[in-house]
Amino acid sequence: MDLKPARFVRVQDIVWILLFVALAIFGPDPSPVAATVLIGLGVIQVLDPKVPFLRTTAGVIVSFVIKLCFWYVLMGFTDGIASSYYWVLLLPVVSLATARGLIGLVVATLVASGAYLSFILFLPQGSFIDPSEWPVIILRTASFPIIGFLVYELLEANRIAARKAEMAAEQLAEANRNLREAEAVVRRTERLAALGQLSAGLAHELRNPLGTIRTSSEMLIKSVDKENEVAREMAGFISSEVDRTNSLVTRFLDFARPLAVRLEKSDITQVIDKAVADVENHRPPYDVTIHKNYSPDIPPFFLDGQLMESVVYNLLLNAAQASPPKGMVTVKTRQVNGTVEIAVIDRGPGIDLKNRESIFNPFFTTKASGVGLGLAIVSKIVDEHGGSIAVESEPVGGCVFRVYLPFRESLGEGH
Repeated sequence: MDLKPARFVRVQDIVWILLFVALAIFGPDPSPVAATVLIGLGVIQVLDPKVPFLRTTAGVIVSFVIKLCFWYVLMGFTDGIASSYYWVLLLPVVSLATARGLIGLVVATLVASGAYLSFILFLPQGSFIDPSEWPVIILRTASFPIIGFLVYELLEANRIAARKAEMAAEQLAEANRNLREAEAVVRRTERLAALGQLSAGLAHELRNPLGTIRTSSEMLIKSVDKENEVAREMAGFISSEVDRTNSLVTRFLDFARPLAVRLEKSDITQVIDKAVADVENHRPPYDVTIHKNYSPDIPPFFLDGQLMESVVYNLLLNAAQASPPKGMVTVKTRQVNGTVEIAVIDRGPGIDLKNRESIFNPFFTTKASGVGLGLAIVSKIVDEHGGSIAVESEPVGGCVFRVYLPFRESLGEGH
């Protein structure tokens, strides 16, 4: 329940004040007692939405009782059961129905009807109600539940309309978020396609001269005298640098080449274990410990084990490189909402907020010797599986990469 203080002066407050002032001055009984009681009712009616206590369950009951007492005094001083102020009792009835729904309406109408009819007990001795007046009394008594129910129905219709409007607003906001995400994916896909074509063309053009340089360096090593150590060393440098450049070209081609995803039922823990072993056997080794936290409830499902091993290996490699000496990297799995989540967590410096949208773009890197293709290839593989990848990073450091893969127990699912 919202118990924040309401706005101090509202339009309806002015309407209530004018109504009760008019009743006090021009009502059927302009006596000082009636005027005082009417002004008191007006004050309570205006204070109802402003005082936080009066909006609690106890406060609603207290307000109802106070209004009922004021009304009872007003009726007692103005002709009792024949008083023209009987309709004022509708105020506490409607207030309780508004605050407490159908149960509040039933309780309020029973109490109001009983209170009104109780004035029969206070008729002067020897007096009686003329038979012609009973229809009026019955109509007055019936007006409490009828008008209260109509107000309740109107309020309930407004509540339903408000809930529908709120649900529509939430759905619209969700659709807008999905649209923005889809637009981001399209922009990234377009960039990947253009850069992929450029990479493929450039890589093919480089492969032939690299092969020629490699062959020439090997022939140079064979033809140079053993005594000429400098020349042999330079030829060795040429050969090793050609191999490194050729490896880079291979990565370009891997990025540009369309992926052939071969879905086979695989155990995700075995796939991750292979990637962990590759990182632990890396030369030079990384001074980190890899902690495994696998969910035991994930059965084998369809994925490309080789490609997914590459995804986990790249994420673990990045986490190891970002971690401080003696640091810890955690890889964990769980099944959630029809997907399998693979999370790789490090305790490194984290990723700047301005770089988070760009880290999956090809050739984007913050490393001095990096190429910027690792995460681009990871994103491409995950997309080809019909999954998604997200990154979380805290300002104080630490980073979490989450890969979500569709959980398919048969090849017909998720297509």
